[in-house]
Amino acid sequence: MADLVIRNGLIVDGTGAPGVVGDISITDGVLTQVGGTVAGTGAEEIDATGRIVTPGFVDVHSHYDGQVFFDNALTPSNGHGVTTVVLGLCGVGFAPARPTDHEMLITTMESVEDIPGDVLRVGLPWTWESFPEFLNAVEANSYAMNVAAQIGHIPVRSYVMGERAIANEPATPDDIAAMSAIVREAVDAGAVGFSTSRVLAHRTAAGDPVPGTFAAEDELFGIAGAMADTGRRVVFQLAQAGIDGFEPESSVAEVEWMQRLSAETGLPVSFLILQTDGAPDLWRQLMNSCVEAKAMGAHLRPQVANRPFGMLLGLPVRHPFMKRKTFRRVYDETSSFEELRVRLADPEIRSAILSEEDTEFSGDSYEGMGLIATYKPDMVYPLGDDLDYEPLESDSLAARAAASGVAPLELFYDLMLERDGGTMFLVPMFNYANTNQDDILEMLNHPAALIGLGDGGAHLSTICDASMPTYQLSHWVKGRERGPRLQLEAAIKMQTHDTAEFYGFADRGTLEVGKRADLNVIDLERLALTMPRAVNDLPGGATRLLQDAVGYDATIVNGVITRRNDTDTGARPGHLIRGSR
Repeated sequence: MADLVIRNGLIVDGTGAPGVVGDISITDGVLTQVGGTVAGTGAEEIDATGRIVTPGFVDVHSHYDGQVFFDNALTPSNGHGVTTVVLGLCGVGFAPARPTDHEMLITTMESVEDIPGDVLRVGLPWTWESFPEFLNAVEANSYAMNVAAQIGHIPVRSYVMGERAIANEPATPDDIAAMSAIVREAVDAGAVGFSTSRVLAHRTAAGDPVPGTFAAEDELFGIAGAMADTGRRVVFQLAQAGIDGFEPESSVAEVEWMQRLSAETGLPVSFLILQTDGAPDLWRQLMNSCVEAKAMGAHLRPQVANRPFGMLLGLPVRHPFMKRKTFRRVYDETSSFEELRVRLADPEIRSAILSEEDTEFSGDSYEGMGLIATYKPDMVYPLGDDLDYEPLESDSLAARAAASGVAPLELFYDLMLERDGGTMFLVPMFNYANTNQDDILEMLNHPAALIGLGDGGAHLSTICDASMPTYQLSHWVKGRERGPRLQLEAAIKMQTHDTAEFYGFADRGTLEVGKRADLNVIDLERLALTMPRAVNDLPGGATRLLQDAVGYDATIVNGVITRRNDTDTGARPGHLIRGSR
């Protein structure tokens, strides 16, 4: 008798082949039959009639490095069909680390990835110093999904070079040898890659570029060579200079050395691609160069997002009135969010706030994000019940205010208080230069593309892009109205087979006999995202944004149902995945 049988679902196996109606059986966490009719009965059965059955989604871009120690559900990714997640992206991380490094690594993660430092101070047990010890600490817990980890350049460089790393001084040959030894040790212990950041906007708490931002080729190639010498399948990942829109031409030079690094070491390299308003066609040049690089033996896969990339504004998080005297007074006087919303609806308070100037800002870049609605109302789009991430220009705050004959900030204020104060505003800073998603579709279909950038666990009060795996189906397969869509089988393959294969996860990503039983049973007709919402469930009561989904009948990890009818079952069969040869 099989442990679990899924009957009569449309099996979309992740290979890109057409879906076929049939059964699936699972025993001891492994797929034992895929397709046809399973004889006999299972200890448990799921009727998947009218549903699609897919491999579990493999999310290769997350920042759950700290969250693995205080949230074994790994929300919100667990609610979006993700069964395997990679953490340790963009150079940040918490190992290796001496006790004297802890605060610097916490504040750097806070500054770069918007994870509150107080949350990490409470949530991190710091039972490790080396990266192998960090992996052991992760492995000691179980999760709602499987977890793999990369080692970050920032902790490695800081561990070896101390203050010189933070000052971004050049690495000496001895420094490079020491860093290479640490990374080699990490890879041998099971790290699935190494990551670094060269983004000028990635800063320490003191405002300095993060360690490694200006690392020379001898340092980067030395580390990559050490990784290659292990004989293991590992990835070299980076957030490259120019991705943030500053000096976009530097992205071209970055890709050139990535090509050489990959060709010389044999390592697959992944970097981030976003469309910027200042250079709206540069992404195409960069992605095409990755295809051309194959001729020189390089393997480059740019990570792309499947929707506009930016941030969310709203009363629970950031908005344009945060630094106005009356708002601050009312905020300090209220003891609950509901009381704040009611007080702000008072006509006298509304009038006072709208008439005031902003008080002095502290210098925190996130603090001023709400001012985008003040100075760029044409970039701000109120999210309605339809959660349209492809809004028309006429949907912008500026256009709607002009049509209503009111100032944009007045309209923002009034809309902000609707839905019991839960209205959110989309600010698509990237991937929306032409105010549609046609270029995003071209990115997704590009032969070099690797879907990513969900950023689960990061930018907690700014975005909620960990819902992108659901968006892949709810928008691109069935919901888009302003242009072509994706074929179901292709959309599934992008976030199962393709992501798993790139990281060498040969035992998952497709539904085949003998592979891990990581699956989703999805009611595609009902599948949808819900409005992002603010919750205060982090250690210390810190705020984060979550976005839920409906339409997941079941998510199965290692043969165990972790979610049923969009609800966590409490099962935690997920574990650490160590890299393989």
